[in-house]
Amino acid sequence: MPQAKTTGRTVKRTHKRLPKGDNGGCKLLLIHNVEHLGRQGDIVEVKPGYAFNFLLPQGLATVATEHHQRMVEKHREKLRQIELEKLAHFRRAADELAKQSITIEANANDDGHLYGSVGAHEIVDALKAAGVTLASDQIRLEGPLRELGLYTVKVHFHTEVQGEVKVWVVPTANSDAS
Repeated sequence: MPQAKTTGRTVKRTHKRLPKGDNGGCKLLLIHNVEHLGRQGDIVEVKPGYAFNFLLPQGLATVATEHHQRMVEKHREKLRQIELEKLAHFRRAADELAKQSITIEANANDDGHLYGSVGAHEIVDALKAAGVTLASDQIRLEGPLRELGLYTVKVHFHTEVQGEVKVWVVPTANSDAS
C-alpha cells in the first residue's frame, strides 16, 4: 500500500514501484479479462491511477513479472485443456443425438395442420423421455413446427459444435374420434 509521508502540512504519497512502460504508464499483467483493455495474460500499459485505484484493488491485474507471466500461462494452458475436453464431450453427444429420432404427438386437422404448434419446450421434453437432457435454449428452430411431418432440428452445444435430431410430428391417436 502507498505510504503517506508528512512534511508539515502537505502529504506526499509514494507508490510501490511498478515496471514503467514505453509511454510512461505502468505495465501490468491482466489476471482476468477486462473489457476495453485486454484478455487474461495480456501485458498492458495503463495510467498509474487506473492501476492503483481499480485494477490492483479489484484483483484484475498484477505486477508484470516473469513469475506471474509463467503462472498465468500455466493457468491458460489448463483452461485450454479443459475446453478441449468439453469440445470432445460435446462432439460425442452431437454424434449420439444424430442417431436419435423422437416422436411428438400433436392434435391436427385432416390437412395435417396442427391446432397449436410444437416448440423447443416440447422437443426438450420428448428428448428427456428418450434419456437425453438438453436445455430449451439449445434447440434452434426457424419457427414453431405447425404441420405434421419429419423435421431435422438443429441443436447448439457450443459455438463450435452443432448437432441435429430428427423430430417426427404425428397426429395423436384419439384425433380421429372427434
